[in-house]
Amino acid sequence: MNHPATDADDRAGAVPAWDDLLAAALLGTDRRRPPVTPRPGQEAPTALLDAAALSTVARRAGLRPAAAWAAPAAAPEDPRPPLPPAARRRLALLLADRSAGGHSGTRAAPDLTELLPQWLALANERGYRAPAALLPALLDAARARTDLRPEALVLAGPRALWLAALNPEWKFARRGAAGRPPAAGLPSALGPAPSGAALETTEALLRAAEPRWQEGLFAERVAVLGAVRHRDPAAGLALLAGTWATERAEDRLMFLDSLREELSAGDEPFLEAALSDRSRNVRATAAELLSALPGSALAARMAERTRAYVTLEVAPDGTAARVAVEAPVECDGGMQRDGVVAKPPAGRGERAWWLGQLVEATPLERWSEWFGGLDAAAIVALPVADGWQPDLHAAWCRAAVRQRDTAWSRALLGAPSEPLSTPPAAGEAALAAAATAASWRDPAKLLSALPAAERAVWVAEFIAAHGLSDAFRLLGVCAVPWAEPLGHAVVDALDIARDAGSYPWSFSGVMGLAERCLDPSQADRLEVLTAAPDDPEDGSPGAVGYWSEAFQRLVGTLRLRATMRAELLTPDPAGSPPAP
Repeated sequence: MNHPATDADDRAGAVPAWDDLLAAALLGTDRRRPPVTPRPGQEAPTALLDAAALSTVARRAGLRPAAAWAAPAAAPEDPRPPLPPAARRRLALLLADRSAGGHSGTRAAPDLTELLPQWLALANERGYRAPAALLPALLDAARARTDLRPEALVLAGPRALWLAALNPEWKFARRGAAGRPPAAGLPSALGPAPSGAALETTEALLRAAEPRWQEGLFAERVAVLGAVRHRDPAAGLALLAGTWATERAEDRLMFLDSLREELSAGDEPFLEAALSDRSRNVRATAAELLSALPGSALAARMAERTRAYVTLEVAPDGTAARVAVEAPVECDGGMQRDGVVAKPPAGRGERAWWLGQLVEATPLERWSEWFGGLDAAAIVALPVADGWQPDLHAAWCRAAVRQRDTAWSRALLGAPSEPLSTPPAAGEAALAAAATAASWRDPAKLLSALPAAERAVWVAEFIAAHGLSDAFRLLGVCAVPWAEPLGHAVVDALDIARDAGSYPWSFSGVMGLAERCLDPSQADRLEVLTAAPDDPEDGSPGAVGYWSEAFQRLVGTLRLRATMRAELLTPDPAGSPPAP
């Protein structure tokens, strides 16, 4: 390391000692005479500063050279095509705007920081590589925003790991893009195959993964497990099983959670064994994963328990009358081993808590068998006796989301014209009952189990019926860009809110979503909304001008997104064209 010159060295060169200069500066030249002689006409403070500057140069000149570090290995090659010139310039602007702390200029200017995630996704769809000169800025952006990391690391490619080894601030890159298939031509988290062998067999795949699985950091091991599972789920499970007994409880939990992505019936024996794990959290996660496999033995055990507590009462004419519920009176050891948590959260009754866990782990297809062949919509429409409807329907909702069952999700969602909550009646008991009844349905989660096109239509009809006040979470689960008629519904609702003189700030979240999610081809159609109409009599002061600026920003952002996409679709004449 570098060594500064000593005070003795300073005095030998007729330079005052640094400590003496520092003491005079701290005490002041009025109280302590500087260790220098001022030139004629020079004041003592000026002489002190001149001497300090001279001493600083002398001290720096006296640094002893440090031993040179070994040069790092060369950065790995990235065979993907380079970005087109216009797209390179665009990425530089997006990263520069991020470091500047957001968009500048008027409120109508697009927020470039919010466009960076979309730009990265588009670039990765085309299979481009990041410019070498922009890799540090790209990794800095990903370090500051975790939502950027998966796409940023794919674009950065193998050189992200190389740079992360040189700068500890970028160590997050060593986790890789776990859970995502590697881009074409890129080495995955596994690294190169041993001796250049193809990873075509399970044995070769495990040999390639073994070194990093045994010796890597935890984040690297998670990435390796995800990469192996993506290529060969059985090989990934074998990798995990080999070290399972020696892993820490918190690591076992994270590894187990990573099995969700490629979960299949082949994982059942391993998960069944994990039901006897020492960690309660590991046992609970294993039970949850098994309940997502309708054909598992755990799902069958849960169904057998549920059938004893939930039955169909038949009317005298032989038709279905109502659902009868008799909740369990105890949570025995077998239920607890299968993931039923015995102690309920505050405010929940034990029996209702146990019943909900049994129902949500029961395969939904069993209900049609038990209820005389009724479909999901007919079962959901049945009355439930003794006030058990909120608890039963809430458990069905969780089961529909966990099992990704579209028919049950559709039935539990109901018509989009229905309100999300029930207006409470008067009285404390009625208020509590109404709040419980209104809390069982989570439309955003249920929508996630539906096809993208159906999701967009449902949310569009919901907005048309209820406006935007309750639609923000629903919009967040819709595919981007928004399909029609969803885009039209959002814009029409914003236009109606403006004409009604509503506070525009109440809709800033939806407006931000629209900037990122509307189809850019709608920009010309929305141009008419940028004009500022007259203030309505009952409108908020200044709202009209704000609405006009908001629509100008919306149109400008849509046009910028269209330009960004065009830039990425134009191949670089000097490079290879991207893969289609």
